[in-house]
Order: sequence, then C-alpha cells, then structure tokens
Amino acid sequence: MRGDPAMVGETDTSGPARHRLVEQVYGAIFSEITAGRLAPNTRLIQDELADAYGVSRQPVQQALLLLRNHGIVRDAPRRGLVVAPLEASFVRNLYEVRGVLEGLTSRLAAERNPARARAEGPPLVTAGRAAAETGSVAELIAADIAFHRFLGEIAENPIIVETAAPHFNHLQRIMGEVLREDETMPRRIWDEHAAILDAIAAGDGDTADRLARQHIARAATVFVDRLRAQEDAVAEEARGRRVRR
Repeated sequence: MRGDPAMVGETDTSGPARHRLVEQVYGAIFSEITAGRLAPNTRLIQDELADAYGVSRQPVQQALLLLRNHGIVRDAPRRGLVVAPLEASFVRNLYEVRGVLEGLTSRLAAERNPARARAEGPPLVTAGRAAAETGSVAELIAADIAFHRFLGEIAENPIIVETAAPHFNHLQRIMGEVLREDETMPRRIWDEHAAILDAIAAGDGDTADRLARQHIARAATVFVDRLRAQEDAVAEEARGRRVRR
C-alpha cells in the first residue's frame, strides 16, 4: 500500500478542503483495490491507512464509510471493514444490463454522429492499443473509460450515462480484475473496440449494437466463469473443513 503525494494538507480544515481530502483518500483506497494491492477480504485498518496516506483517521473513516455505502468494502464479523469480494451473480447481473446499455449507446452513436466517430474515434483506439502494449492496468482502464465516454457523448443520450453512473466503480474494479488475469485480453478488447468504432463510423447502427453487446458478453463470460470457479473452490474447502471436524 502506497501513500499518495497529491493529498492536500490537513492544516486547512475548511469544508471544501476537507471534502476534497476525503475524495482523495477514497480515490487512493479505491485505486489500491482496483490494482489488486488490496485483495478481496483484506482487512482495512484505519490507522494503517492514515499512516500510508499521511492523513488523520477522520478522512480515512469518512472515505471508508463512502466505500461501504457504494458496496466496495463491507462489514465482516469481528474484523471490521474488509474489501468486498466480487460475486459471480452480481457481475453477471451488472454485465447483462451493461450489454444492453452499450448496445444502445453504439446504435445511437452510429445514427447520430458517424462523422465524429470517424474524426475523433481513431486516436482513442490508438491510445488503447498503446496502453495494451505497456501492460499497465491503470493506463488500460483510463483508455477504456475514455473510449466508452466518447461513445456516450456522441450517442447524445445523457440518461444512458446517468443510468450507468451508480455502477461505475464496480465496472472499473471488474475491468481491473479481468485485465490483470489475462494477458491476451487487452489486445482482444481493443480489436473489438476498433470493430465497434468502424460500424459506428459507417453509420451501421445494427452492427454497432450487435458488436457492442457481444463485446460485453464475452468479457462477462470470462470473468463470471472465473469467479464461479473460485467460489466453488472456497465452498469445497469449507466443506472439507467441516468433514475433518
């Protein structure tokens, strides 16, 4: 766990500065979770986090409460707060909804702004492919977010963005897990992004919709299958302990 040198100082205790500090601590903890440095079920101790980030316990406590409210961390009996595990059923449900939203976004983008897709989309794909070559999960996530935000912008339907917003942190976290566990995934993702963009740029809403849904479904299948295998292994281990007793 690493401190964040961008943290604001605590000498300024005014409302805006305090709020900004809590946001920064929230972001730092969330980044550690997304990067895999704070694994699922890791206990989150306020004093240790405060020392790591060079802040007092108060902003850490407030950031952890926000993370708990957002489902990123959770209460554990006799352990306090821990990093919430990703559950296969939740990921499946979330990606079922995301597939519909991404398909609609891509269709509308193709219908409304194919010229912008042709002009502004290719540099985003180029940046994504460059991130894939570096292997940096943070850069890959940033490039993926930029690409999908662009599609949301040219789809010109802010309600789609508002619908997805409450789940954005979970999507980032899932993305981090997928990218870390499969070295071939980043290149495949950007090949699929390029195909979606080509359909949008051609004004082909049907193809853009279909490719976007397939893109999300493939990522979901890979990760949901992996999570189910992990859950089955944990359940089998628990059964073995009960038998030995």
